[in-house]
Amino acid sequence: MMRYLLAAAAAMALAAPAAADHHMTAEHAAHSPSHHALMMALASDARKDDKARDQYRHPAETLSFFQVEPGMTVVDYMPASGWYTRVLVPYLGTSGRYIGLNPDGSTANNTGWVDYAAKLTPRFKEVSPGWNLTGAPVSVMNSNEITDDMKGTVDRVLIFREMHNLLRNGVMHQELTRIRSLLRSDGMLGIVQHRAKDDASGDYTDGSKGYLRQKDVIGLVEAHGFELVGMSDINANPADPANHERGVWEMPPVWGSKKEELKNLGESDRMTLLFRKR
Repeated sequence: MMRYLLAAAAAMALAAPAAADHHMTAEHAAHSPSHHALMMALASDARKDDKARDQYRHPAETLSFFQVEPGMTVVDYMPASGWYTRVLVPYLGTSGRYIGLNPDGSTANNTGWVDYAAKLTPRFKEVSPGWNLTGAPVSVMNSNEITDDMKGTVDRVLIFREMHNLLRNGVMHQELTRIRSLLRSDGMLGIVQHRAKDDASGDYTDGSKGYLRQKDVIGLVEAHGFELVGMSDINANPADPANHERGVWEMPPVWGSKKEELKNLGESDRMTLLFRKR
């Protein structure tokens, strides 16, 4: 737990000045009630099968960098198997709200994505009661189910390793527009995404390989009404060459090609970006 506290404090110090809503020192951050709540959430028994990935996904540092606090309303975009759900629900607490938001796949440019997206929300509703989480009220829906009374009520939207799927399936404009509508006037969008090399070709960074260039992600998000306020290498992995023929799925934990030289490299190199609605 002490390792988490120190790392989370360091992440707070990495935030760009424009991203900071307050001027909390690293020492203060490490001893604040919110960080104690985060450490307790990360230590929960509900995460016993998740903790092996913490060394690669850095949840304490990442959520601190995104300035997520108890009591907030947070959208977890495409929560899938609930890896971050099991952190966020106890961390946000009973005064917060957790929303699992899945894409509206009906407008996608391939039938496979249409079928995949249609199964996400029902599957989450089926398996999530078994997690026995206590804390924030939980709701899950598709983006086409957003109601007018939800717009402008969300403090944070978090997208973990899904930007490539929005790009390659032709739904990025639709989904980022809907996400922006949910955020408060000072709300923020946090993104973690597999990072391609700056000089990677357009053919490699069209989303089909899982990797995107950081400058492209920034440009696409800013074009949808956001401003970049912070960048971090919390989730960087310089050991990842990010040039795999079959894409990011050659890297652990999928390790799809079973190349021995990739087995012990950890997970993919990732950008960590924070944007504010403008």
